[in-house]
Amino acid sequence: MAVTRIGRVVAAVLLAVLPLLIGGPSASAATGCPGTDVPPPPAAAEETAPGAVIPAPLPWPLLPVGGAALGACGDVVGTGDPALPADVTAAGFVLADLDSGAVLAARAPHARQRPASTLKVLTAMVVIDRLDPDTQVAGAPEDLSIDGSRAGIGPGGTYTVRQLLTGLLLNSGNDTAQALARAMGGDAATVAAMADKARQLGALDTRPVTPSGLDGPGMATSAYDLAALFRRAMGEPLFAETIATREIPFPGYGDRPGFTLSNANPLLARYPGTLGSKTGFTDAARHTIVAAAERNGRRLVVSLVRAENTPVVNWRQATALLDYGFALPAGAPAVGTLVDAAPAAPTASAGAAAPAGTFTGPVTTGLRLPGGVPLPGGTATIAAAAGTVVAVLLLAMALLRTRRRQPAGPRARHRHR
Repeated sequence: MAVTRIGRVVAAVLLAVLPLLIGGPSASAATGCPGTDVPPPPAAAEETAPGAVIPAPLPWPLLPVGGAALGACGDVVGTGDPALPADVTAAGFVLADLDSGAVLAARAPHARQRPASTLKVLTAMVVIDRLDPDTQVAGAPEDLSIDGSRAGIGPGGTYTVRQLLTGLLLNSGNDTAQALARAMGGDAATVAAMADKARQLGALDTRPVTPSGLDGPGMATSAYDLAALFRRAMGEPLFAETIATREIPFPGYGDRPGFTLSNANPLLARYPGTLGSKTGFTDAARHTIVAAAERNGRRLVVSLVRAENTPVVNWRQATALLDYGFALPAGAPAVGTLVDAAPAAPTASAGAAAPAGTFTGPVTTGLRLPGGVPLPGGTATIAAAAGTVVAVLLLAMALLRTRRRQPAGPRARHRHR
């Protein structure tokens, strides 16, 4: 019958445009922006060394972790919110409420980047999970030769896990990361535990390769993951207490006397209300930072990846975002959420193209799905799709009226089998 055929047409059109309205799984089998499934070049030296094996990219989740809006390839802000600070030039960032996890603004939040020493936040979380803070750990000769920053441990020294955590977070000690990894069964066991922890917490852009954050083949994280991990870490009293420490006596080793270990993270001394921060740098990762601060009873977390120190030093970019967040009304709508656990949805194959509805500019947060999930694509896409639905329905109604006015023809014979 004509009515049946019309119904099929209407159904087909609805199925075609509804993904644009809801941004659901039927829009695409995977999320992610083209070319962001792995950190950008130049490659880390460890990735180009002879014999280096580069693992396949981490798979994209079926839907963006934290909400549809966070699948953006560019800036994400709330409807009516001010423009983002012009001096924030980092390739990616996330600004969120530390307590609720509500994301207030972001830039390419799930694009994969290298973490550098901000990965030590994840290392510290695993240490707190698995080691008694008062356990004694001996220094070793290899602690003297590790690349990068060191807290100052060595053979003949004995340190509690609590002290090593201080060296890890205050002075970004790669030597203390190495000692803590020894206490947990070695680098491989520690990295495996870190990877498990990241997956459990929904940090699906994160692949640790070293306990310290020194570059290695396949190392990756994202601005979203760093913010989410730091938020969870700040809920651990030992972590929050340690990262807020300004300075502390630290033991020597061998014939070297003890000394005062000072917090090298710049925000703690320079930005009022800072609760703690962790910075990182490698030639391949560039500058990374994650921090939390409090003002007038409100607590925010910010993370930046692949930042440069020109024209504005990276930590000042972080404070500009914190100022931006504190200036927003307390009830400003969220553009996403920092999750506490991995989503239940399965993952799709790696490197898939970005879905329809992934947008590269500000989002319209006034349009939301049940549960507060923002609709992707902006008002233009949604209005166009809605207009198509209305047009098809009007056409179907007109055809039905025309069908009813036509004279009845010979009754068709139906044969049942």
